[in-house]
Amino acid sequence: MAGHEFFDPADRKRPVADPTAADALAAEEARPSCDPAFKHGVVVGFDGSTSSERALAYAIGMAHRSRAGLIIVHVANRLPTTVWAGCEPPVFVDVPDHRTEVLGLELACAEYLAEVPWILVERGGDICHELEEVGREYEADAIVVGSTHGIVGRIFGSVAGRLAKRAKRPVVVIP
Repeated sequence: MAGHEFFDPADRKRPVADPTAADALAAEEARPSCDPAFKHGVVVGFDGSTSSERALAYAIGMAHRSRAGLIIVHVANRLPTTVWAGCEPPVFVDVPDHRTEVLGLELACAEYLAEVPWILVERGGDICHELEEVGREYEADAIVVGSTHGIVGRIFGSVAGRLAKRAKRPVVVIP
């Protein structure tokens, strides 16, 4: 069982539970549903870089050994762009990253993914937040990410480091 799914921006809108509702089941129903075959799977952050490919290889082995599904997450770059129209106030436009479609096609053709059931989930926003959110939705056993190399990671902090500090589940960082 292999496949991938692409969410339209409208699908990414998550319903918010009524804060005045006293019933815990009402809040639980507001959560987005996910495929039960991937509950307690392994979440891996993937962007096509060398370090994310190493993380994917490790996550495949981890999912295979634990007989779990693999949830591959690509957090798309959403660039806020300002459109200025004369005297009108600026309008912020969300520019989508079409890299997810390319990654999905590459992954669909990859023979090494035949060992485990997998899905590709696209999100937009903060990488750490989105990986943890997907992990929560799927009740993942672990989140696997590649390490960040370079000056940007040293200055602003790596995704792996920030995720390890805030995640509520085990984080495996692959060098």
